[in-house]
Amino acid sequence: MTRLKRTAVVLPDDSKQQGWVPRLAQEFRLRQLDDLLARQPASGDAIGTEIERAVLLGALDRRAEAQQVFIDILRRVPENFSALNEFGTLLTQMGAFDAACRVYAEAILHHPQNPMARVNLANLLLRANRYAEARDHYEAVLRTDPDHAEAHQGLGAVLADIGDREGARRHFEQGFRGHAVSTLPYRGTRPPITLLQLMSSGGGNIPTSALLNDCTFLTTVIVTDYLDPQMALPPHQLIFNAIGDADLCKPALEAAVRLIDRTTAPVINDPRLVMKTGRTDNAVRLGLLPGVVTPKTIPIERDLLAGPRGAIAVADLGFSFPLLLRSPGYHTGRNFIFVEKASELAAAAGGLPGDELLVIEYLEACGRDGNARKYRVMMIGGRIYPLHLAISRNWKVHYFTSDMADKPDHRAEEALFLGDMRVALGDTAMTALEQIRDQLGLDYAGVDFGLASNGDLLLFEANATMVIAVPDADERWAYRRTAISSIIDAVIAMIMQKSTAAQRSLHCTAQSLTG
Repeated sequence: MTRLKRTAVVLPDDSKQQGWVPRLAQEFRLRQLDDLLARQPASGDAIGTEIERAVLLGALDRRAEAQQVFIDILRRVPENFSALNEFGTLLTQMGAFDAACRVYAEAILHHPQNPMARVNLANLLLRANRYAEARDHYEAVLRTDPDHAEAHQGLGAVLADIGDREGARRHFEQGFRGHAVSTLPYRGTRPPITLLQLMSSGGGNIPTSALLNDCTFLTTVIVTDYLDPQMALPPHQLIFNAIGDADLCKPALEAAVRLIDRTTAPVINDPRLVMKTGRTDNAVRLGLLPGVVTPKTIPIERDLLAGPRGAIAVADLGFSFPLLLRSPGYHTGRNFIFVEKASELAAAAGGLPGDELLVIEYLEACGRDGNARKYRVMMIGGRIYPLHLAISRNWKVHYFTSDMADKPDHRAEEALFLGDMRVALGDTAMTALEQIRDQLGLDYAGVDFGLASNGDLLLFEANATMVIAVPDADERWAYRRTAISSIIDAVIAMIMQKSTAAQRSLHCTAQSLTG
């Protein structure tokens, strides 16, 4: 995100055996800067040195100190671009996104022609789903620099999220071709575990920021659908395939399969298994399991559904109303609608993006109180963990739009689910979940489901793109924190177990080669 020039550092010979050399180089350079600033008078000439020192403090995971140094610098030179841009980057790394946005906006105000702050701000706006604002900044950059790779990447992501897949593809082509590999900062004190994180250009990826500690892992991100197949793979001990959406990410998953065939490193979430988790495939194979009810799910051309024969076409395929329509590749309820009767089908289909839509049988998941319930469990390293229960008057149940915050009785019901999943669900549903886990075979996956009146599991979704959202500090969510922390700990333990196995394998191989 930043391009501040770094000064090469040569370590004293006697220091190179005392720790991890890159970390020692950073610490040695920091001491040099401290000495230099102690000798320099407080003047404008020292600003560059102070900024480099603040960046180094952040790189050494001394972020609170770095933050205070940047504040002190900006009190004296409030319009300095490097200070503003690097401070925004530090705040982003600390998770202070709103503050980072304000700092980047200040940089843009004083330096409107510099593309770096615009791209950095746009990336945060995109993360917050503020698509129009993000698009404005990316397009402003491309007007002055038509070849700016990061702006093309970001604009492609905006277009993909708003449904312009073809426009997104054109920008991804310009943004990722030749730029498919990037390495994230590492802040550890010991030699890192080197990890390849496989991603898709167009979304559908597992969020990993809370899972891959930058003091443990040196992570190289590879956008597989644009990786040059002739390029040598970066050094790695472990691969985390973060590509999770089989419906959206087929080219990226196919490229990921070719990539893992070139290495013997352990793989988290084999892409061959992820490819089997599309909604249509899941409806068929998981629907064969005892105690599992899956909705009939068939992809149909949108033009047919939006035309005069759409209702006849779905009836011929065995659907009845009400039914659901969904544009493939979207999550959190976007472009997913309820169609109550045949006369509403054409207008509903015409308002959704994509050349093909999923027609989905509607499964009634309401309890005796008339509320719809959606449970989510995570499947981590072969174990099943309860994540949340969302209860809502609306058929489309998502935790962030449900009635949980305002209903103490709903939170009490969720607490029972988190405390004793088997009692809350019953033996039939628990056995069904165990069979789904075995069918998926993934190291990291989640299942969204409801319960039928007879105890069967009503399957809504089962794949790797499930988000583990940490609740805010509101005391109403205190009862959820232990369950969520347990899941995050389980993911980290699974990753570490895989990396430990990889290190043992390398050690055994080395021993056999040396006799």
